[in-house]
Amino acid sequence: MSPSGKLHVLAHPVVNARLSKLRQTSTTPKEFREGIHDISLILGIEASRDLEEETFKGTTPIGPFTGSVIKPKIGLTPILRAGMGMTDALLNLFPDAQVYHLGIFREKVSLQPVEYYSKLPPNPTVDEVFLLDPLIATGGTACAALNMVIEWGIPVNRIKLLCVLASQDGLSRVQSEFPGVEIWAAAVDPQLTPNGLVSPGLGDTGDRLYNTLKGSD
Repeated sequence: MSPSGKLHVLAHPVVNARLSKLRQTSTTPKEFREGIHDISLILGIEASRDLEEETFKGTTPIGPFTGSVIKPKIGLTPILRAGMGMTDALLNLFPDAQVYHLGIFREKVSLQPVEYYSKLPPNPTVDEVFLLDPLIATGGTACAALNMVIEWGIPVNRIKLLCVLASQDGLSRVQSEFPGVEIWAAAVDPQLTPNGLVSPGLGDTGDRLYNTLKGSD
């Protein structure tokens, strides 16, 4: 883990091996989903290290003990549709979390984010949000989602942005527009292509998760 301000990049051999598998074009949709799940689980564990705990007194068959539960109410906000690939892993950690889907797509010519769906209720019902976006390329989609969550009423310092892979340019944009947000990434690639794709990247995460690549049928 290499923290730089609010940015944390995992440095773990298991993560590196899973990510290398995800990059390969020969990786099947099933293997791709499993890899996204495994990396998301590790991201969730690392990103939740500082969650506040509440203690309670309990009893075992041998005697009393002091236990703990996570105090803040956690909300998971996956960005459709690729963010759904991270959701089950986070629900394993936070089984009582509330899940609020956000629909945002990147317009192919302008590369600007377009919002088309929000499941956020009128008022916040959670204390902290894990925003799930597997791939941060230009950073536009992540910034749009952050704006939506902040306008909903969650302070930026109560949002954790989790991504499997990001570009350096995308991260710089997110950090510039939202310096208070905590970002957890499994890895960072150095470049963007002229079409705004992460290089070397993973390809289209949503298509690879759900086997909808052109020619896959």
